[in-house]
Amino acid sequence: MIWHHSFKADKVIKDLHKSTVMMGVPTFYTRLLSHPEFTKECVSQMRVFISGSAPLLKETFNHFKQKTGQEIIERYGLTETGILSSSVIKSPIKPGSVGKVLENISLKICNESGKDVGVNETGEVYAKGKNVFKNYWNLPEKTEEDFTPEGYFKTGDVAKLDNDGYLFIVGRSKDLIITGGLNVYPKEIEDILNEYPDINEAAVIGIPHDDFGEAVIAIIETEIEFDKDKLLQTLKKKFASFKVPKDIYFVKELPRNTMGKIQKNILRETYKELV
Repeated sequence: MIWHHSFKADKVIKDLHKSTVMMGVPTFYTRLLSHPEFTKECVSQMRVFISGSAPLLKETFNHFKQKTGQEIIERYGLTETGILSSSVIKSPIKPGSVGKVLENISLKICNESGKDVGVNETGEVYAKGKNVFKNYWNLPEKTEEDFTPEGYFKTGDVAKLDNDGYLFIVGRSKDLIITGGLNVYPKEIEDILNEYPDINEAAVIGIPHDDFGEAVIAIIETEIEFDKDKLLQTLKKKFASFKVPKDIYFVKELPRNTMGKIQKNILRETYKELV
């Protein structure tokens, strides 16, 4: 095992030829891909690359495969449950999916009433199995709130299962935007914005609005200047009007935690009075 004090792409690249497995967050992979010394040759000894803790963009997955010939394995889990699902080496991988549910784990997607939703329908992930923690320490009320009578743990993650049983994480339930009484899942808008080659990553959030309750806005990490109006017109062709951001803001760097996750709570606080 090779330990690094912090992630520095040039130092990681030098150690890849001595390694067989790399576990990282999406930001690690985007930084490697942007480094001129990251080539197919320097990963020739690698057996598997794994990504977790935050969604891996389809563009990152495809770019990595094109450049190295290897696919990044994604998995999904929580502190309270351990790993719940994973892609599998040398098996079909669907970019954007966190794979299939592992053996001996029961997972279902439920609506606000706790009822199962259909295939490709969005809802909250409920998980059950010996891997799931038993209860919160000295918090019986919280335990009762987060577990169903059948013993399923309500993860707070929003996702969908497709016809083949692949799991796609849409976001956190706390990130759901309700504007004018209608639900907006940020990830579907973020996925479209992230397709632009000059957009490093996009974050869509809801902020207080006197009329709609919440307004949808987008904050985009980019190093170039964009025509905001043209970008909004493109989104209007792809989404119903209530899903289209009321405004778009451009920044050089989005706030992230040490794991590379975008800190939407900071964005909501920063932009809460702008619409």
